Amino acid sequence: MTDGPRPAAFFDLDKTIIAMSSSMALSRPLLDGGLLTRSGALRTAYASLLFHMGGADERKTNRLRDALSELISGWDVAQLKEILDETLHEYIDPVVYEEALELIRAHHNLGRDVIIVSASAREVVEPIAELLGAEGVIATTMTVEDGRFTGGIAFYAFGENKATAMRELAAERGYDLTRSYAYSDSITDIPMLLAVGNGYAVNPDRAMRRAANENGWGILRFRKPVALRSTASPTSVAVVAVLVASVVVGGVLIARALRRRRFE
Repeated sequence: MTDGPRPAAFFDLDKTIIAMSSSMALSRPLLDGGLLTRSGALRTAYASLLFHMGGADERKTNRLRDALSELISGWDVAQLKEILDETLHEYIDPVVYEEALELIRAHHNLGRDVIIVSASAREVVEPIAELLGAEGVIATTMTVEDGRFTGGIAFYAFGENKATAMRELAAERGYDLTRSYAYSDSITDIPMLLAVGNGYAVNPDRAMRRAANENGWGILRFRKPVALRSTASPTSVAVVAVLVASVVVGGVLIARALRRRRFE
C-alpha cells in the first residue's frame, strides 16, 4: 500500500451486499427474542413500502426515520448484541451476493479499505461488516441511556448524510474520493455515488438506471446469494473464510472482477 491519499470502496448494505433488507433478514430472531413486535414490524415495513413506491421526498424520508426511531425505542442494547451474536451467521450468511463478495475481495487485494454504508443502526451494521471483513462502517447512530435505545437519533445515515460522513471519513483516513468506488441499488444514495469518482448502480430500478446513465455510472447485476461459510472450512469463522478465500483464489477473483467491473 502506497503512502499518500488512496482510494477506498464504499458499499451500501441492503440489496447491494445482501439480497434483502437486513431488518427483514433478522426479523425472525428479533421477534423470537421479544425485541420486535409484529405490529412494529408491520408499521416499519409499511413506511418503507410507501417510501420506496413514492420517492425520496423530505416527508417520506422523515416518516421512515420516525418509524425506525419508534421501532427500536426501549430495546436493550446488550440483548440486541446477544441475539445478533447468536443468529447472524444463520440469517445473514445465506443472503450475501457472491458478486458483492468478489468485489470486496478484489478491492482488498488491490489494497483498498472497504466501508459499509447503511441507514440501519450501527449496532446491527457493525457485526455484519465484521462478518465481511470490512475496515469500517457508516451507519445510523441511536441514542442510548441506561443500556437502552431512547428512540432518539444522533446521526441518520441517509441520503446526503451518507456523502457527508464519507467525506469526513476520507479526510480522517486519507482516502482519495476522486479515485474511490461506491456501490448502491437505491435512488436515495445518489449523493453517495456522486461523492466518489467511480459510482456503480447495483440491480437498479428504472429511476436508478436513468440516474446511472445521466451520471456515467456503471451498472452491475448481482444475482447469486451464497453462504459465506461455503467459501472455507466449516470450522472457520466467516470473516476468516473471506480472507482465506481471498488468498487461495485471489488471483482468479481479481481477474474476473477486473474483466467484469472495469477496474482501472
